[in-house]
Amino acid sequence: MTLILKASELQALADMPGTIAAVERIFAALSRGTAFQPAPDSLFLPSSDARFLPMAALSSAEELATVKLLADIPANRESNLPTQRSTIMLLSQLTGETLAILDGKVPTRVRTAAASAVASKLLARPGSTTLGLVGAGALAVAHVEAMLAVLPIENIVVWSRSADTVTEFCGQISHQGLNITRASSVQEVVEVADVLCTLTPAVEPLVKGEWFKPGLHVNAVGSRPRADHREIDSAGMLRARVFVDSMSTARAKSGGLIIPVAEGVMSFEDVQAELGDVAAGTKAGRVGDEDITLFNSVGIGLQDLAIGRILYDAALNQGIGTHIELNN
Repeated sequence: MTLILKASELQALADMPGTIAAVERIFAALSRGTAFQPAPDSLFLPSSDARFLPMAALSSAEELATVKLLADIPANRESNLPTQRSTIMLLSQLTGETLAILDGKVPTRVRTAAASAVASKLLARPGSTTLGLVGAGALAVAHVEAMLAVLPIENIVVWSRSADTVTEFCGQISHQGLNITRASSVQEVVEVADVLCTLTPAVEPLVKGEWFKPGLHVNAVGSRPRADHREIDSAGMLRARVFVDSMSTARAKSGGLIIPVAEGVMSFEDVQAELGDVAAGTKAGRVGDEDITLFNSVGIGLQDLAIGRILYDAALNQGIGTHIELNN
């Protein structure tokens, strides 16, 4: 039987602390070779700016093979539709049975924030208390929840192009008892943050490396997985010790890395390590309080696999979802 899980059902099942732990384990498994992440691909036609990204993964510990098909369609904004949609399919690694089909909205948001939390746990200064957010949408709300699970965050400094979005964000996190500051500029956020999360679909850089202070940790998250999109300028990438989720994915899809390499100001070899190498203890993360560290988060299928396992097991335990016999 195949379990079908809708977005509303998945929202009730989402578990941030559990997802953070699962994502850290799966990053380490990738480094150790007990999980497999194929080189990424992108499907497109010359007649459209849309991209369709199949994101596959395989894990022995989780006994799963998964694929998420991500549709990235910027033109949807003109019709007031989501610019990104996705569907995740879980298969048994042992038998090949299709275990579940999940709407991708909630899992993608939660696992993305969880990956930033893992990076911040491993790379930020342990005493970091001020979280800076460039962008104030649903992903920003998820990042606050995730960061509170790994760091002693007391202060939130947030900026968005939309004042209404900031107001809604503040209302959603007001119960956390945090000190919230509405910044007047991106520069203000960057200059006061201990941990900075950039969460916008920027094409051109919003964040300048000249604003980075010693000791800062950056999670660069928001830009679409395209070679010409980025949130951080080349000076920022050059000043930071850069870590990636997957080197093959970053080389193919991260404008934040591809553009400064094309400009000749850095090379792919300047990347310190994949985050899984730090999680597995085979590579160093932060080596001093003055380090500026940056996690270049593009997103990989193993993150979907990690949260897919959690959501599927929780749905079975709680009797949530619709069972369908696909073989009939």
